[in-house]
Order: sequence, then C-alpha cells, then structure tokens
Amino acid sequence: MKARIIIPIIAAILAATTFRSYAQEEADSLTRELQEVVVTARQPATKLVGTTLVSTIAGSNLSDLGNALDVLAQLPMIKVEENAVSVIGKGNVEIYIDGRPMRDDMELQQILSSNIRKVELLMAPGAAYESSAGAVLRITTKRNFAQGLSVTDQFQLQRRRKWSVMDYLGLNHRLGSWDIYLNGSYNHDDKIIKGSTTNSLIYDGRKTVVGSSQHNRFTSNTGTIRGGFNYAQDSQSFGAYYRYNPERGDFTNTGSEWMDYETPLSRIIGKNTRAHSHLVSLYYENTFSNKYLLHFDGDYKHSVADNSVATTYPDAMADNVNSTDSRHSTLWAGKIYLSFPIAQGDFTFGTQDSYTHTSLDYHMLNATVGQYIPSSLTDARQTSAAMFASWTHVFGNFNMSLGARYEYVDYDFKVNGKRDENVSRRDHLLTPDISLGYSFNDRSQISLSYKMTTVKPPYSQLTSSLSYVGLHEIEGGNPTLRDEKIHDLQLFGIWSDFMLQADLTRGIDTYAFVKQVYPAENLQLLMHPVNINITAFSAYLVWSRPIRRWTPNITLGLYKQWLDIEGTNYSRPIFSYYFDNTLALPKGWNLTVNMSGQGRGDMHTNQFGTTWFSMDASIGKTLFNKSITLKLSATDIFNTANNDWTMNTCGILVNKQQKYDRRGVSLNLIYKFNPIKSKYKGNHAAEAEMNRL
Repeated sequence: MKARIIIPIIAAILAATTFRSYAQEEADSLTRELQEVVVTARQPATKLVGTTLVSTIAGSNLSDLGNALDVLAQLPMIKVEENAVSVIGKGNVEIYIDGRPMRDDMELQQILSSNIRKVELLMAPGAAYESSAGAVLRITTKRNFAQGLSVTDQFQLQRRRKWSVMDYLGLNHRLGSWDIYLNGSYNHDDKIIKGSTTNSLIYDGRKTVVGSSQHNRFTSNTGTIRGGFNYAQDSQSFGAYYRYNPERGDFTNTGSEWMDYETPLSRIIGKNTRAHSHLVSLYYENTFSNKYLLHFDGDYKHSVADNSVATTYPDAMADNVNSTDSRHSTLWAGKIYLSFPIAQGDFTFGTQDSYTHTSLDYHMLNATVGQYIPSSLTDARQTSAAMFASWTHVFGNFNMSLGARYEYVDYDFKVNGKRDENVSRRDHLLTPDISLGYSFNDRSQISLSYKMTTVKPPYSQLTSSLSYVGLHEIEGGNPTLRDEKIHDLQLFGIWSDFMLQADLTRGIDTYAFVKQVYPAENLQLLMHPVNINITAFSAYLVWSRPIRRWTPNITLGLYKQWLDIEGTNYSRPIFSYYFDNTLALPKGWNLTVNMSGQGRGDMHTNQFGTTWFSMDASIGKTLFNKSITLKLSATDIFNTANNDWTMNTCGILVNKQQKYDRRGVSLNLIYKFNPIKSKYKGNHAAEAEMNRL
C-alpha cells in the first residue's frame, strides 16, 4: 500500500519540476475552538476594494481545479484543511453562496470551480452582518440560462489509514422563470488518531502524574436530502427549500490510563451518536422604483442528537461507567432589510430577530461516579432582536463605510427546572464599525478599519453538565461564560506584487480552556472553558508574481499575543511560512504543490508544537469538453505535520502528543451534464445561532 501511495506522489513532484518552465482525528474539544492563523496563495486577478479582497475566478487558471474548496485553497488570506475553511487572524467566519449563508460543509464541495465567477473576502464586515462575524466570504457563481434538466455528480475516494468515500448527486430543472431542484449526498468518513496525554501537578504536597494513551477511531455516516424551488422574473424573486440531515457516528478509544508509577490500566471508551435535523428556509426579494431593494429571509430548524457512552476496564475490577445524553434544539429566525442610495452613497437598514431553545438531558448511570458527575437537565432559551444600519460612499480615490448594530438579548437558563439567576441575563449590545480606504491605482490600495464584534459562546459550552473521561479526568462546559467583545484595528494594503495585513486586537472575556483540580473525594482534573482578556498582534506579508502558467506565492507570518494568568505568561510568538504553487499545464492539466511550516508558540492558553515542513500536492485534468474532471491529491506527503500542544494552567502542566492520519491520497471524479448552479437566493436569518447550536 505504501508503494501505491508514494508512486503518484513522486509523479506529481516530478511534474512540478518538469513543467516549471511553463511558468486530524477530528479536532478534539480544545483544538476545535482555537483558530489557526494561516494564509495561502494570491492569484493575479485579486484586488482590494475598500476592506474587501476581490478575486476573479472565471477565466483564470483556477476555474478548472475541481470544486470550490480547491479554489479557496489557492486564494489569499484563506486556508483549507480537512475541508474546513479559515481566514487569517479571523474567527467566526461566515460564508455566503450567491447571497445566502452556507448551510453545511458539504456545500463547498458541491460547487464546481468552473461555475464560480468571483470570490469576495470582507476583512471588516459591516453592521448588516451578525456582530459575531470576524470575516465574511462571499462566493458568486455564474448565471446560467440554459433550459431543461442538468445533472452533476461528484465522487471522492480517499485512502489514509482507512477508506473514506463521498458522493453527491444534484438534479436541476429550469422551466422559464422557475427552477426546481433536488439533490442528495452521502459521506462515509473513517479516521484513526493516536496519542497520549500526561498531566503533572502537585497534589497533597507531592508531585503527581496522571496519564492516558489513546488509539481513537472515528467512523461516521452522514447524508443530506434537499429539495426546493426558485422563481425569478424581472426585479422580483422568491424561493424555499427543505433539507433533512441524518447522521450516525461511532467512536472507539482503545487505550490505557495510569497514575504516578502504577501499571497502566487498560481502558475502552465507546460512543455512539444518532442525530438528525430538519431545516425549512424561504426568501423574498424585490427591487422597486429602480433603486429600493427589499429582502426577507425566514428559517425554521429543529435538530436532535442522542449519544451513549460506555467506558470499560476489561483487566480490572473497576465498574463500567455508562452515560447517555439527548440534545434537542429549535430555532425560529427572520431578517428583513431595505437598501437604497442616499447622500451619494448606499444605505442599508433592517432588523434581524431569532428565538432559540435548546435542552440537554444528561444521565450518569454509574452511582459512584454520579456523586461528583450528577445527572442533570439543562434548558436554555434565548430571544434576540437586532437593528442595524450601514452607509458606504466613494469619493474620488477614497472610499468610506460607517455602520452600527444594536442588539437586545434575553437569555434564560434553567437546571433541573430551576432558573439560574447567576447565568440568566438581559444584555444590550452596540457594535460600531468604520473603515477608510484609498486607491492609488489598480495595483495599489490601502485601507484602515476599526470594528467591534460580540461573540457568543456555543451552546455546547454553556452547560453545567460534566462528562466522564477517565478515573481522574472530567470535561465540562461553563454556563457562566460571558459574551466575548473584540476590538479590532486592521491595516490592509496591496502594492504591486505584495500584500500586507496587520491586525491589533483586544479581546475582553475571550474564552479559553484551562485544566484544574475539581473538588471530589479523590483526585479529579477538570478541563473546561473560562473567560480571559487578551491582546494580540498579527502580520502577514504575501508576495506573488505570475510567471507564464506558473503562479508562485510566498507568505511570511507572525502571531504574537500578550496574556498572563496567575503569573504564567503565554506570549511566545508564532512564526509561519507558506509557499504555494499553481500551475496551469497544456491540454487541460492542472498542478498544485503547497508547502508550509510553523514554529512553536502560544495561542490563548496553549503552546503548539513546531512543524518545520509539510507538503500537499494535486494533479488534475479535464476531459470531454470539460464535462469530466479527474484529480489525484496527496496530503501531508512526508508525514511531518505536528499536532502536539502543551498547556500550563492552575498548577497543572498538560502535555498532549497526537498523530492525525492526514497523510494519504484521494481520487476525485466530477461529471456534469448541462450543469446549472444552485439558484437559492435567500440568506439564513440567524446564521450565528445555527452555528452555536
């Protein structure tokens, strides 16, 4: 098998040299919350408009790469890893496709690169977007007026330590002003992650070590069925769709745990997840008097997730520890806004409102463990009402935007049917934003912006329930977490072949993870989030110059934070580099070779390990007048990516060593017959609330 993996990798590298003349386990609960600060390549058709980075894809060498993820991976300020998209130095990224927010991660895989017209990255999104949005990514697809039936099918086969497979089938029928579509997808994912964790502390006056080893296997099967319609004629359009998402996941951890110098105790953790969700979305849009744009979005979502966890110790007399939990979530949301020109600029105002209800019914089935991890029923209800207004104006070479958003939030939290007065609250939030830009010419622009954002923690962290991890370890949420407020001062500029982004941020009540001793009859270590205040500076310099068919990109980055908790300093800077290459070869061939590295440094309460060199590559070709696209990809070719981290909080030093199965190859096959892009023009009325659920 190793030979079958290495041979195509070597072929891809040799092709890059020959044609040069033509031009993680799912992240654990901790790393899932910490945003990597990364950046990738810049294409020549990219320019800065105010605080928006606009990349034209149609007609470029990116249009035949495959799907939207392949395109985003080669754009500036964007990083794609494990099909997840992040933006440099920005958390809480919202992604819009043809004006409506992305509904799930599969959507980017379903959009063909040949159907993308442009990609806009808003580095300082205005008041019209949710206050939690650190950046907004807008993807605009091409308009297609072809009548009749279109069919698109995408198939991916991936081999790492295990096999994974994905298939998406989309049907669209256009008849006059009507579009009726039905699509479905299936994704089987199988991952293995190996690692170990050691916790060192002083307990009862002596040095104590609590450790565990992990051999984790994650197997999941997810599906999507979506059907809907759109109508568009003259200046009026409306549409609706229904989506159903079933999910089944199985997790097994075969490892061991120990304390001090005891013989490691074998341990098996099994977790089964059964979940599904229903979503109904509708929109209406109309332009009247040739200048007034009215837009409305409405959403209803209901989801259920049931989990059962069993921890067994096959070689010991310890009792099994079993637990179950069931989470039910419901969302009602609406958003309406009106846009029109005024005072030689464009003015938008509107309202965005939502009601969210989520409950978690947790049952600990082991009586002994139940003494310190009791069963509980938590219930959270939130009513949010927001008003926003923004104004943009261009005068000569200058451009300016002003905005403000006011939001009222009523949060009600109950435990076992009793309202918690210390957690329940009513908040009034005001978040302003302002930006000023100047354009010297088409290749030189600069902008300075300030934005205040409010980030609400996910509902999975706003809980008082605890989870059993081992004989001496617990994980839990924190219902007292406060909303994070971020002040961001950003400088962004382009000059010739160079691009610079610099951010100075001050986070108030940012939430980060700590591990501390939990009061119990024996030693228990609790990992949970807390609020902290943090100041950070980041700067990234990109150089790119197309050489015929070859576009090399070199990025140098720095992330530095100032954080001190109980005398422990977390201020070691993170240096990084990225060297990305896109090569458009003759006869429909495309090649990408991307290399990166990162030094050891601190982010929040964690210090991440060093990855000196990591490399991904892909080679693809279009066939039969571009109706078929074939692509072979290889990730982490030399198996050098480092996913280790350490944490030193509350007198406990945690050393986490883990090895993800990122190294592997995948084969993608895309077939399109008279393809028509997704036509739904609506927005989710409360995207941030959906993400929190």
